[in-house]
Amino acid sequence: MSLKKKIALTFFISASIIAILAAFEYASFIEIRKEIRFLEITDTIRSKSLQVRRHEKNFFIYGPLSEENKAIYQYLQELNVLAGSAVSDSDEKRSKLLSLRNLISGYKQRFTVIESSVNRLSAEFRGMRVSSRDAKFFQLMEITFQERPLPIADILQGALPSDHRLIGDLRQLDLEINALRRSGEDILVASKELDRIARENVDRTIYISQIAIIIFLPLFFLSGIGTLFFIGRNVASRLMLLISVVEKTGKGSFPHVSVPLKGWGKDDEVGVLINKFNEMEDQLLQRENELEIKNKELLQSKKLAAIGTLASGVAHELNNPLNNIYISSQVLMKETGEECSPMMKEIVNDIVGQTARVKRIVGDLLEFARGREPRLGEVELNGLITAAFGLLGSSLNMEKIRFELDSDPEGVFVRADRGQLEQVFVNLFTNAVEAMSGAGDLLVRVSKAPGTVKIVVSDTGKGIPGDAVEKIFEPFFTTKDKGTGLGLAIVFNIIRKHGGDISAESEEGKGTTFTLAFPSGEGGNEL
Repeated sequence: MSLKKKIALTFFISASIIAILAAFEYASFIEIRKEIRFLEITDTIRSKSLQVRRHEKNFFIYGPLSEENKAIYQYLQELNVLAGSAVSDSDEKRSKLLSLRNLISGYKQRFTVIESSVNRLSAEFRGMRVSSRDAKFFQLMEITFQERPLPIADILQGALPSDHRLIGDLRQLDLEINALRRSGEDILVASKELDRIARENVDRTIYISQIAIIIFLPLFFLSGIGTLFFIGRNVASRLMLLISVVEKTGKGSFPHVSVPLKGWGKDDEVGVLINKFNEMEDQLLQRENELEIKNKELLQSKKLAAIGTLASGVAHELNNPLNNIYISSQVLMKETGEECSPMMKEIVNDIVGQTARVKRIVGDLLEFARGREPRLGEVELNGLITAAFGLLGSSLNMEKIRFELDSDPEGVFVRADRGQLEQVFVNLFTNAVEAMSGAGDLLVRVSKAPGTVKIVVSDTGKGIPGDAVEKIFEPFFTTKDKGTGLGLAIVFNIIRKHGGDISAESEEGKGTTFTLAFPSGEGGNEL
């Protein structure tokens, strides 16, 4: 994930938290406003319920002529409207409102019955007052029966027959008044309960809103600052790693920047920069190695050129005296004949042999010094390799050498100088046979690849010490007791002049393997 996306993600997370908080607070505000409206309604209901009870009390004190009954009906109507207009999404509040409306309806029915009973009883008391001698007594009872019907019924119990209708009506009125008062009390309790529920809902909503603020604001700061700190620290730490590696690169070292294989910062801009830098480090290291190889080759070329110049001069200076010595020794051998003593013959033969050996060394020096450019032509390798191995039979012990050529039977072609290439294989085969002391396996494998022919020459000889493998192509370096150290140097020069390459691998006691690579050629065309 890129840094741009990370920053955008951080902003999105923080904005989301704030948006959630804002939405929650807005919802809480709507809920609080709704609960406050409901609380206002419940407070009004409670207030009007108290007014109903007050007018109820006045009604029983002052009677129906006081018009308290009209006030009661008015407040009951208003309570019913308020209870019906209150909107709530809570099952508990809806149940309470429905119960309140039922209580109001029941109260109204009871009050209507009581009002009718009071009017009828008032008419009866007026009639008795007119027909009775104790008019003042019944007038007093007429005034007080609404407030205390049961004591009046008890008083009338002694003055009237026990089964008198007025006494029964008064007792029934008392029951209805008590029921009305209980109903009124139930209305007050219901209004108080609604008021309590509304207040608790408001308090709870405010509390939840406060808790949301306490939770979301710190979460916003923690997530925003924490994420930015993590991104900054992650980027800074990787940049510091990159800076340290850049410093090492400036000093010639090419290490990689160590970064986790997996992680949040793997694919961002800094991660891409580190990956590209590591690729650059690999390329620089490869070029450094190539440059080192080229420098070694250049140094080798200069060394060979200097040695070649020296060898050429020495060989020319030695060639004529050696020819004279060689010719003179041969003449001396003929002149001595049979009359010469055996010791003298041995001395003369030794002079001839050592002179011939020195001439071969001088010849190698001249060959190494001349280093003529190859005359390229199409060369078939199978025949050339077999012929080069056949040239060894007259000079080396080949009885127990097992030679094997593994190649394409249809032939493999290269663009090369036939004579120089033959000398390469003669020198390699000579070294192999001498290393195997005349007994062992000599295997040559030839393989083709696009544009390249690879030749591997392996023997089962005594091998080359590990510290000497890198020096075997240097002039005059040899591991043999009587070697000149020029054979592999000549091979190296010939192969390089053909645009090829040669390398050696060896293990003491197991043998040596030379690997040659040449540009291939088919039908006279260089590939």
